[in-house]
Amino acid sequence: MSPGAAAPAAYGAALRSEWPLDPDVTYLNHGGYGVTPNVVLAEQARWRDRIERNPTGFFTEALPGLLRQAAAALGAEIGARGEDVAFVDNATAGCNAVLRSLDFAPGDEILITSLAYGAIAKAARYVASRSGARLVEVEIPLPVPDDAAILAAVAQHLGPRTRLVIVDDIASHSALLLPVAELAQLAHAAGARVLVDGAHAPGQVPVDVATSGADWYVGNCHKWLMAPRGCGFLWCAPPLQPLIHPLAISHGYGAGYIAEFDWTGTRDPTPVLALPAAIAFHRGLGGAALMARNAALARDAARRLAGRWGTGLGGPEASFAAMATVRLPLADAATPERAVALRRWLALEHRIEAAVNAESGALWLRLAAQAYNEPADYQRLEALW
Repeated sequence: MSPGAAAPAAYGAALRSEWPLDPDVTYLNHGGYGVTPNVVLAEQARWRDRIERNPTGFFTEALPGLLRQAAAALGAEIGARGEDVAFVDNATAGCNAVLRSLDFAPGDEILITSLAYGAIAKAARYVASRSGARLVEVEIPLPVPDDAAILAAVAQHLGPRTRLVIVDDIASHSALLLPVAELAQLAHAAGARVLVDGAHAPGQVPVDVATSGADWYVGNCHKWLMAPRGCGFLWCAPPLQPLIHPLAISHGYGAGYIAEFDWTGTRDPTPVLALPAAIAFHRGLGGAALMARNAALARDAARRLAGRWGTGLGGPEASFAAMATVRLPLADAATPERAVALRRWLALEHRIEAAVNAESGALWLRLAAQAYNEPADYQRLEALW
């Protein structure tokens, strides 16, 4: 399928050849590392070949404008101006850039939830430990009854020393869509700024950073937006841009937000340069229609498995998009080690790739749905437990 082509008449196995997936593996973990479509890989290779014909000319003359073109294309997808979008390797790098740029004093508080991605929680803990600030983790156990429970839990932990609130747009392990705009409103009312970790959101759900309430929004393009790995972004509200610097301080220091992030040293820019082709491919698969189809498939599969196993979902069905979590019917110790062992058992013994996580005293299976998936993929799981 060429970028920009009309949406396909059918999804599922008929589209699988658009990705370089192993035909012997049932792939239900698109949210883990993404899968880059063949046409986007070809576009990346084309850029790589162009660079090697004259690296000096490319990096000094062509690259600055090309990066801004890619930023404009991404901005159109996420409700942002291109000049407010900087590229980073991934969402974790973007979160770290914000955390490492801000000044915290002893007694200040950084608030996260127990749904936060582990790497971001550790980054926040590291920054807090170096400044004397306090990391406040709001416990939100699974299953989550509704958005009101999340809002109430966070509101109870906001205080006069809360300086930064970090929330997920779509939480990684639980796959839950969080009420980001409402959480941001609570945080701002308490005098705190808001960093939204949107690692899983772009391409999975519509994103509009301007209405999210975020002061900073980070995301990945290599998961649901079809770009190669190494293409993440940081959106920063214009008044706050002078505060934020990349993790690697380089020649652009002092020249402004975009100048600093666009050049942090020599690195492979082809994931970013292939982003416009990835966006076109996503649109060619239906764009908003694809996102709705994937969400319906994931929710239906999760509901059917929960019914078959006599368990339940990690939250209300409407709180999931193209990923959903189902509690496994196991009395095993819900430890990270047991979750890893179960994932490996699925992969090695049954050739099924799906995420397994230990949360709230239970083991949860996280299912992902992409254009190449179909109901038969999830039916393979039914008889395993």
